[in-house]
Amino acid sequence: MIAASPDNAARYAAPDALARAEGAAYCMGTIFNIVAYGTNREHLESAIAEAFGEAKRLDEMLSNYRPGSELSRLNQLGSRKPVNVSNEFFQFLSACLAYSRASDGAFDITVGPLLKIMGFYRDTGRLPRPEEISQALPRVGYKNIFLDEANMTVRFAQEGVELDPGGIGKGIAVDKMAEILKRDQVFSALISAGGSTIYAFNAPPGEPGWKVTIKDPRAPSRAVDVVRLKNEAISTSGNSEKFFWADGKIWGHIMDPRTGYPAQGTLAVSVIAPRTVDSEAWAKPYFVQGRDWTEKHKPPMFRVFYCEDTPDAPCAWL
Repeated sequence: MIAASPDNAARYAAPDALARAEGAAYCMGTIFNIVAYGTNREHLESAIAEAFGEAKRLDEMLSNYRPGSELSRLNQLGSRKPVNVSNEFFQFLSACLAYSRASDGAFDITVGPLLKIMGFYRDTGRLPRPEEISQALPRVGYKNIFLDEANMTVRFAQEGVELDPGGIGKGIAVDKMAEILKRDQVFSALISAGGSTIYAFNAPPGEPGWKVTIKDPRAPSRAVDVVRLKNEAISTSGNSEKFFWADGKIWGHIMDPRTGYPAQGTLAVSVIAPRTVDSEAWAKPYFVQGRDWTEKHKPPMFRVFYCEDTPDAPCAWL
């Protein structure tokens, strides 16, 4: 988990006397926060409200909890016939499949059946019987999704395929919110989705960047590192929020779609990237694939803070 603040920016003199505004809204199952600076407070508040409106619009498209969302409709009908979807939703699925191919299947939005049998949709958790995993696995895997760009349709390979946008939805929303704030000529802003997905553009008055604290996964009340962000995003994936105990160990909510079980060996991964959608999407496969794979596959413009699940291994930047 990561925490962010403007680092007491109000203490520093801004040459153009910038106003400050902030707001919060519940969306995508979490709290979104915005802190913004600009020349006029009323204008800032209007821009912030517009950005929250965009997040809610995307939630109405991508939610698997809203029966009328475009994603829920596809989950209901995709195994029966090709389903016509909007261009925006089609591009979302195309991006998800690209992340899946690039991550050797470690990123996958078809993990819905696994999350369901693990009990994470009910905010509980249990270790399923091996036969339950075996029955769910054929319905999991990005190759179960077929896109027809010519007809703008999507279909599933079999019954029971179920999409879950939890590994990427907040990143898409934060990037879209940032676009709106920039278009509305907001000077600088920090956008946070649940504290685990954050984008910063420009910097608060008198500061080199927005201060973001990375929490220690072994002791969340303690900071393990601090970074300054400017025109970049950070996302963290970890097991400290959703997990359960079984067979003498912790099982977290980050699934390995290839094995059918929660990923093991990693405590937390934080990814800094130019776009929030990339930082959020890649945090999952880096968590699943482990440190060695991550070191070999991360792009040069990414910074990755990796915490292994071993007692003596310190968290470190890769």
